[in-house]
Amino acid sequence: MRVQSSLADVLADRQETILHDWIREQVDSGAARPDLISEQTHKAQCASLLEVLTEGVRAGEAEAKSGPNWSKLKEMLVDLSKSRARQGFSPSETARLVLSLKRPLFGQLRQTLGKDAAALGEAVWSTTMLLDDLALLTTEAYQQGREEIIRRQGQDVLELSTPVVSLWDGILALPLIGALDSNRTQVVMEALLEKLVESRSKIAIIDITGVPTVDTQVAQHLLKTVAAARLMGAECIISGIRPQIAQTIVHLGVDLGDVTTKASLQSALAIALNRLGLTIVPR
Repeated sequence: MRVQSSLADVLADRQETILHDWIREQVDSGAARPDLISEQTHKAQCASLLEVLTEGVRAGEAEAKSGPNWSKLKEMLVDLSKSRARQGFSPSETARLVLSLKRPLFGQLRQTLGKDAAALGEAVWSTTMLLDDLALLTTEAYQQGREEIIRRQGQDVLELSTPVVSLWDGILALPLIGALDSNRTQVVMEALLEKLVESRSKIAIIDITGVPTVDTQVAQHLLKTVAAARLMGAECIISGIRPQIAQTIVHLGVDLGDVTTKASLQSALAIALNRLGLTIVPR
């Protein structure tokens, strides 16, 4: 308790000095990154964190790792770490936000407890443990932020890589490029069904020319998409069946049922036009 009291007194009585030295430490270490965040915003963030930390230590919450101020401090660090992940800070720069507070605090503790070596050692150790815990929290939150960004970017790429285009009135085309897994199948299905409802099309051509390999799983994904489209009252034609893909499907014993398949998109379009009672003739 004596250690927490000494740290609380130092934080409360010398907050401005500690804040100044803390910011200078970050600038000297390169963790401040004025190219990513303004000096004014950076100082405001540090001041808010230091104020909540001071209140938490004063209330004994830092030692117990619980309490409203401790929860607020953790929430602030999590939000700040995720924000820095989006802004382009590195993990080490984010962790230094907390770790760079050690030198200013140790200096002030030395001035206060310098004549009591045992008390100083205990205070430094307790402060080190406290700041290390908070630094680990920022690292974990930063990683979560990066994972959220990666997931969001992956979802954006999936949506961009599954365009549904209108080839003709009543005929849609869905060209697939790359591997087809469960997640992408869901995106493909949703995109196709939404477009079917929007355009009221009766035929959808799923072109797999850009799909490198077709195995049992890929075939099942295709059949699910075809079944979903049929429930919407639309017929599907699969185009892009290359010789090696045809051999693979036969070898695997995959039953495409009564799904119409064609070697090229051109052939599939001709079939689709015919089923709508349309034809293309020279002028």
